[in-house]
Amino acid sequence: MKKIKHLLVAGAVLAVVAVVAVAGFSQGSAAQVPAIKTAAAPAPVALIPANFESLAKLARPAVVNIRTVKTIHGGGPVFRHFFGSPFGNQSPFEEFFKPYGGRSQERDLKQQSLGSGFIIDRDGYIVTNNHVVDGADRIRVHLADGKQYDAEVVGRDANTDLALIRIKADEPLTPIAMGDSEVLNVGSWVVAIGSPFGLEQTVTAGIVSAKGRVIGAGPYDDFIQTDASINPGNSGGPLINMAGEVVGINTAIVARGQGVGFAIPINLAAEVIAQLKNSGAVSRGWLGVGVQDLTEELNDYYGLGKTDGVLVTQVFEEDPAEKAGIKAGDVILEVNGKTVASGRALSLAVAGVGVGKRMSVTVLRDGKKKTFQITTTRREDGAARADGDDGPVMEKSGSFGLALSPLTPEAASHYGYDSQEDGVLVTGVEPGSPAHKAGVQVGDLIKEVNRKPVATPGDAFNGLKGEGKDASVQILVKRSRAGFIVFKLEGKERP
Repeated sequence: MKKIKHLLVAGAVLAVVAVVAVAGFSQGSAAQVPAIKTAAAPAPVALIPANFESLAKLARPAVVNIRTVKTIHGGGPVFRHFFGSPFGNQSPFEEFFKPYGGRSQERDLKQQSLGSGFIIDRDGYIVTNNHVVDGADRIRVHLADGKQYDAEVVGRDANTDLALIRIKADEPLTPIAMGDSEVLNVGSWVVAIGSPFGLEQTVTAGIVSAKGRVIGAGPYDDFIQTDASINPGNSGGPLINMAGEVVGINTAIVARGQGVGFAIPINLAAEVIAQLKNSGAVSRGWLGVGVQDLTEELNDYYGLGKTDGVLVTQVFEEDPAEKAGIKAGDVILEVNGKTVASGRALSLAVAGVGVGKRMSVTVLRDGKKKTFQITTTRREDGAARADGDDGPVMEKSGSFGLALSPLTPEAASHYGYDSQEDGVLVTGVEPGSPAHKAGVQVGDLIKEVNRKPVATPGDAFNGLKGEGKDASVQILVKRSRAGFIVFKLEGKERP
């Protein structure tokens, strides 16, 4: 089987329905194993549900089919997916949309697309994917009983690909129950109900294949992977556990893959949905730090052993972390008592706290744990740092072979750094020098020399020259898009 290279959003919306009954389990025939001493043979184990009929019947009223019409300006259909455009001008979604009016023409056209959703209360609020309704001129909701209503968008959140829409029905609607995705186990049975390829109220079943999947969809990736059959048209529908509760929102599939689908955990979606319902928009907490996952080299550099956590690489001025006392070089271990093992986990934890909320952050500093109480806020752009003496300076002969300069706003923009960052920019590396042999590159930002922060070229040069003859020096650099790297420069005899 060819290696799958691209992950695609399930183009038309997935309608997965939550069901509220537990189907019976068939009793598998247990092999007769001779008893060992006085132990009895094991009892039969319930493995496969006998059927999903009860779940399907109970969930059906809450699952909806969503049809949208979008105006495509300038010709050619627009196909929404999370992962950029690795296919150039040709989209793999085109084959999915052809039956519904998608055609490549150099003129404005109306494109129809399909998706799914589920009702969350009697007042007509419906959850679906953002990519299902994004840019739609008209949204039409089809209920299980055949009734149809126009819907309006209450709010959308592109970062999690969630949207909340609403219809005004003639009578109270039947909502679906919400579950707990945190307690969902790998191997658990789940059911999806939706409208794949326009086939409304299609029921598929499978198991949870994995949790916590990161697929490059956005900054808050934390997907449930399932092998329940999911196809274009299922997007936005619910993924249901055997208690008939929604545990996920079906969102993405693997291109040309079978049995590999992804759903947004309902616990992640719940806070987003609540904010969309209350205000039509989502605001997330901001701590005010730049972080990086710990590597083996960084653990050794800071003497952390095998500590789980994330390294604080930058603290933004006047933001909550700085005001509370967090410093660059701290290792964040916990947020509100929960372990933080990666930058993604930290982002999810802080985002979940919300804006203006108080949170407890535990860090490791100089081998000791410290806990800070921090009130989150929104990030505000700071003023650019004023730098002087911005000409590059090359070390004298007999050195490590580096040309350094202060980080100017222009250089920061060019190399992808924040203009307020502390550090010294590498503007030249002498071929064959210790710095060149170690792997230092032009554009690297030197943050520390032998664990001492540097703010000017003079600071860096003093640190590099202060070790004497045949010395080795460790430098901590930040490289755009690669994060923090530790280099060991082998010194050579100085005159």
